Amino acid sequence: MAKLMGLSRTDARRAVENGKVTVVQFGLGKLGLPLAVAIAAAGAKVVGVDLNEALVDALNRGENPLPEEPGLSELIPELVSKGRLKATTNWREAVKLGDVYVVAVPVTVEEDMRPRLSALLDVSEKMAHGLAPGDIVLIETTLPLGTTRRVAALLEEKSGLRHGVDFGVVHAPERTSSGRMLRDITESYPKIVGSDSAEALEAAVGFYSAINRKGVIEVSSSIAAEAVKVFEGVYRYVNIALANELALYAEEKGFNVWEVIDAANTQPYCHLHRPGAGVGGHCIPVYPRFVLYDALKMGFDARVLEAARRVNDAMPLHAVYLLVRALNDLGKPVRGSRVLVVGLTYRPHVREYFMTPAAPIVEELKDMGALLYAYEPAALKEDFERFGVKEWRGEEVDAALIVSGYKEFAEMVSRGEVKAEAIVDARGVVSREKAEAAGYKVYRLGEG
Repeated sequence: MAKLMGLSRTDARRAVENGKVTVVQFGLGKLGLPLAVAIAAAGAKVVGVDLNEALVDALNRGENPLPEEPGLSELIPELVSKGRLKATTNWREAVKLGDVYVVAVPVTVEEDMRPRLSALLDVSEKMAHGLAPGDIVLIETTLPLGTTRRVAALLEEKSGLRHGVDFGVVHAPERTSSGRMLRDITESYPKIVGSDSAEALEAAVGFYSAINRKGVIEVSSSIAAEAVKVFEGVYRYVNIALANELALYAEEKGFNVWEVIDAANTQPYCHLHRPGAGVGGHCIPVYPRFVLYDALKMGFDARVLEAARRVNDAMPLHAVYLLVRALNDLGKPVRGSRVLVVGLTYRPHVREYFMTPAAPIVEELKDMGALLYAYEPAALKEDFERFGVKEWRGEEVDAALIVSGYKEFAEMVSRGEVKAEAIVDARGVVSREKAEAAGYKVYRLGEG
């Protein structure tokens, strides 16, 4: 097999495409599995390491544990049958096989915004047991700035090898969205790579050139690569906060923020995002907190980011306020009213609940005594139980609160198929005209 450290980008790419590279990848979740499939499809042999025994067994049978991701169901059986993709829970055996190590384990934040690095550091110690001269480590997980250097130092300490001489560490942050992972990995955007080792960077460019048809963008250091991905998320987070604040302003002033945003965005220099009930998921609300925690330690006043955090964190309670206002107009208290929460996940059709705005909304409405139902096509039975709400099966309710932008539910409203008196739309998906024609009282975020 081929060690990539010291190879030219052309030779490194050929080694991948010719099946001479064995990749040991830690993490086979919603990012890791599509990534492993893309690498194996490019020609490498991939050994995926994951703690989830059921996932590992299913993958080794050629089954797709992520059926919601297009392309995986076709590729996984083929790659497994050819011996180019397999999974294991035995990391000690796996690390002996690698020429390239890929890291795709989650890094999130604690309540105090402290980055949760335990999974990454644990994987780093495990990789050190198998690290050999010529190996490169590719970290796909989005990281707080400076973390790649911390991993490189840990690998040096635990392996006895020298970073930049014997092995190399590269940060190559994922740029993906759920529901389109394979496409994003292989063709949606150029791949960002950065390293503090010129030889490792050269090899990484060749490695990713075999996978990504949009090409590779090299940046000058690992911390620059970390910053690229974090800044992408920060931009979106701040833009969402701006849209949320303008929506609140529009409510007070008495105009339709949705109409204004759509019209303003026809100007090519205006890219206003959409307001909503809050920001959820492992990405957009997390990356700004990396910066805020770092700024706190440095004594740097991150005023814009802190203001954006306050605005976005307040939006779930504003959605509750809109619901309370709707019930008041109906002459009904919250206590004892039947309320339908539309969307428990942070994003439609993605079974992901991390930092979902629905969580504080549900808890607040429970505390106020509402009888709660939920419409959530992505949820399983245990998800409804975990939230402590009943799965809605068309029961009559007093009001429906749209937390996640399910357009199919909005269409049901337009057809008058939801048995409710009031519709509270915190995502701008309901047509006021059609809903009112169907007999509903309509309350929309960002409309006076």
